[in-house]
Amino acid sequence: MKVDIRELGQFNHLASQGAERAAESLSQLAGVQMDVDVTDVSLVTENVLAETFTDRSFVGVELGLEGGLEGETVLAFERERAMKLQDLLMDVTDNADSEERLAKSSVTELGNIMIGGFIDGWANHLGTAINMTPPRYTEANGPRILPDQAIEAAKNHGVFLFESKLTGMDVDLDFSLYMLPEYRQFVQLLSGNDQGNQIPVNRLSTFEELAKEGAGNAADQIGMMTGLDTNVDVSRLRFVPLAGVPKQVGNDQFVGVVFELTGLPSGYLVVLFGEDSATTIANAMMPGGGTEDEIGEMTEGAIKELGNIMTSGFIDGWANVLQTSIEHSPPNFVHDMGESIMSPVVGKLGQQQDYAFVIDSTIEIDGNTGQCDIYALPNERELARALSALPARD
Repeated sequence: MKVDIRELGQFNHLASQGAERAAESLSQLAGVQMDVDVTDVSLVTENVLAETFTDRSFVGVELGLEGGLEGETVLAFERERAMKLQDLLMDVTDNADSEERLAKSSVTELGNIMIGGFIDGWANHLGTAINMTPPRYTEANGPRILPDQAIEAAKNHGVFLFESKLTGMDVDLDFSLYMLPEYRQFVQLLSGNDQGNQIPVNRLSTFEELAKEGAGNAADQIGMMTGLDTNVDVSRLRFVPLAGVPKQVGNDQFVGVVFELTGLPSGYLVVLFGEDSATTIANAMMPGGGTEDEIGEMTEGAIKELGNIMTSGFIDGWANVLQTSIEHSPPNFVHDMGESIMSPVVGKLGQQQDYAFVIDSTIEIDGNTGQCDIYALPNERELARALSALPARD
């Protein structure tokens, strides 16, 4: 089975529109202004689910989907933010009778309304009814906030995970809305036609494995060159609207390097460190230990040297598996807000495509004291061509 990238983009657009409607519903019902950060879709495995949700305690609302689109939807809040939402809803209802029960039922009904608005556009697009099962209030740790069926599917062939991140504009109320369509039915919906830009669906998980291997190679290079303990916290292959990538990286200050990739696939790879992480790494790379406290020539030289080696390790596995040649440019050193760093990269890719497969990996350095983020943005059409050329497998 093959996935038509145009169809995947259409469904991503529907999910993004649904998230906007869900945000409007929350704004009206709870009196808070919400913004949709980004909507993406990944074909994720059990391990990726564990990494994405690990060590987090959630409160959520779950609804099943039946009919024209089968699957599950989940509105998930980290526990502290769920308590904040319950407080807001209690203020609106102004009723102290059985507060805990009322708060839970209010969150459940809110989830019912938000998810209903989320899927309306899907039903219109498919031209068929989508029925929802009654909403269920849930509390769980880690990936157990997701339905059992989805976790089981992730163990077998993977599960498509749509995630819309919503952020409170004047209140700390960040949360996510997830949709997990039934795998086989959804693959049929994504099949498009033979004239489309298509990728064998089982190759998406192959490329995610390559991404994880590349992040591991990059982490090993940091460890060898600095002596600091490193660990890949999470690595995912996501399909996102290209225009939303800079906003997702955010406006924190970063130090890093940008590489242009040539070959099959071409594209860009960006390695970003927080300012403190960059100086820590630069000092650790200096003979006898360094003393630079600010971003100067020593830090720039160290980050460029390390970025060169990390990038080579990151893309070597791609070239081997895809049986292609991939080269990278000399490092372009950057020190700026994340959005300002990513906007030129996205602008260049945006001349050819509206969506991108973005590989984002987070590497923990020396425990939680430092972090490295890697963003790989391969050319969508070239990636599809390279993956399609690989021998078929079951």
